[in-house]
Amino acid sequence: MWFTIGMIFGLLISVIFWLLKRNNLNLNWFEWIIGLVGFGLLIFTVQNFMGSFAELEPTAAYFFLLITGLPSLILLAIAWQLAIRRTKKA
Repeated sequence: MWFTIGMIFGLLISVIFWLLKRNNLNLNWFEWIIGLVGFGLLIFTVQNFMGSFAELEPTAAYFFLLITGLPSLILLAIAWQLAIRRTKKA
């Protein structure tokens, strides 16, 4: 299972770098940090969500989605919007 998740995340990172290079986008340092924190929090959320379900604790799993999953998606959306808005101005 973790091998598959690692492959999916690796593929996702490769696609992101390919899109950045293809569209000739350069990210600022703070956009990288926000994106990496959001991505790390997303990986943390997936791991704990799966672990809680494996331990037969579905309530804890759903709370983890709410408490750590939602902020990870918000951070990723902020990084994406910062990059998009900066490139539209140029």
